[in-house]
Amino acid sequence: MKYMKLGSRPDTFYTTEAVRSVSSEVSSDLIVQVKGTRYLLHKFPLVSKSLRLQRLCLESPESSEQQILQLPDLPGGDEAFEICAKFCYGITITLSAYNVVSTRCAAEYLQMIEAVEKGNLVTKVELFFNSCILHGWRDSIITLKTTEAFPVLSEDFGITSRCIVAIASQVMARPSKASSSRDYSRKGPDDGLCNESENQRHKSNTKGWWAEDVAELGIDLYCRTITAIKSGGNVPSTLIGDALRIYASQRLQNISRYSYIARESESKHRLLLESIVSLLPEEKGAVSCSFLLKLLKAANMLKVASSSKIELAQKVGRQLEEAKVSDLLVPSLSYTNGLAYDVDIVATILEQFMIQGQNPPTSPPITKGIELERKRPNSSENIELERQESRKSSSASHRSKLKVAKLVDGYLQEIAQDENLPLSKFIAIAEAIPVLARYEHDNLYKAIDIYLKEHPELDKSERRRVIRILDSKKLSIETCLHAAQNEMLPLRVVVQVLFIGMLPNRSKRNFSLKGVNY
Repeated sequence: MKYMKLGSRPDTFYTTEAVRSVSSEVSSDLIVQVKGTRYLLHKFPLVSKSLRLQRLCLESPESSEQQILQLPDLPGGDEAFEICAKFCYGITITLSAYNVVSTRCAAEYLQMIEAVEKGNLVTKVELFFNSCILHGWRDSIITLKTTEAFPVLSEDFGITSRCIVAIASQVMARPSKASSSRDYSRKGPDDGLCNESENQRHKSNTKGWWAEDVAELGIDLYCRTITAIKSGGNVPSTLIGDALRIYASQRLQNISRYSYIARESESKHRLLLESIVSLLPEEKGAVSCSFLLKLLKAANMLKVASSSKIELAQKVGRQLEEAKVSDLLVPSLSYTNGLAYDVDIVATILEQFMIQGQNPPTSPPITKGIELERKRPNSSENIELERQESRKSSSASHRSKLKVAKLVDGYLQEIAQDENLPLSKFIAIAEAIPVLARYEHDNLYKAIDIYLKEHPELDKSERRRVIRILDSKKLSIETCLHAAQNEMLPLRVVVQVLFIGMLPNRSKRNFSLKGVNY
């Protein structure tokens, strides 16, 4: 932490009956009222450095002994005024990141400028700010944070913008190097938005050494700072994503665990969440799918704008294969449909996943030599290289679909237990995944079985509708046996399952129909 001492005289200010005075052989001839504090001071040292106090003394009526001045709107209040007053008396004052903004604003208000006296307080503060504060990491962070108390003046004097530029420059200079100035291995809160392992936490805190300090800022300054860091272009998107995760874990702590949020708090958190969403990097994998889905759950709780929810759904869709079933269980807060989970948002996510799978993949980085080869339209090597890349991309896309198919079947088993879930929504989720993505239908059968048991009121036509999505040929012997005994299934399906189970290639797997009642 950097600091600057001005003046050489000892501190002679003292308090008597809630009045601040300065020890002197000369009687006080000036009373200055700063909000709730009264000061008994002397005109000469103050008016010699403050143009405003000069004018106020000329304009205000003078009593027989003491002149009274009121400063009700002085920025920084009595603490900032006392620093300025001590400077006028030549008493030692200490400038630091904690008081440089309030002192600068108070000095400007009192017009302690060069036109009044050379080397006045405004100049001294600016010198300290530019030469010391902006070159220190913690000093820049603390100073920027203190500007929140003086937003307009800090903008007018360029304090806010200069701090943001200084912070962004220091991050861009060493975005993933550990800092020796502070212990960055402290743990973040283990809440719903930040539940990574200890090793992951330590790793991220070492690489993104700046993230936790920047997270101390309010949302407006945080957005401006992250935007400035991103604009530099040399900070990896994963570090930006990790910084946003840390900020969300601190500012949206436990938000998804409450069933009721006060209106004022809800509005504040809604703005915060929408701002975080707007800052998310575009690159796939910059943040985890689990984190995105937790943001989506919080978005439901806070009733954020639909545009933010759609943006989150799109980002989730791009890396849905990373998700777990529990991640997809987004609580529904609608009082009209009575559903336990928001099935529509998951349908949107699946739609985005399929769209991403259909879009042509982005080619990986290539060397200069290969790039020159690609420019030759008749190059056979070029054509073969493109074919290989296409096959790799297609294979990766297919693997993702296989993973998502298992994920969806697990999700269906969870939502099938909701007695208010309409059949149309259940079928829509099941059919959102292409047929070829399911090598086996055992998990899908389990989901259908749960749904039929939880919805006994379904008629025959509705049962047939839900069964149509099931391919009996993709059921294992064990599942066929269960299906053959399932009284909830239509008789035609039971017969079909029995027939498939009796095929020669199934007999090797000990398929037994003993005790089956059909």
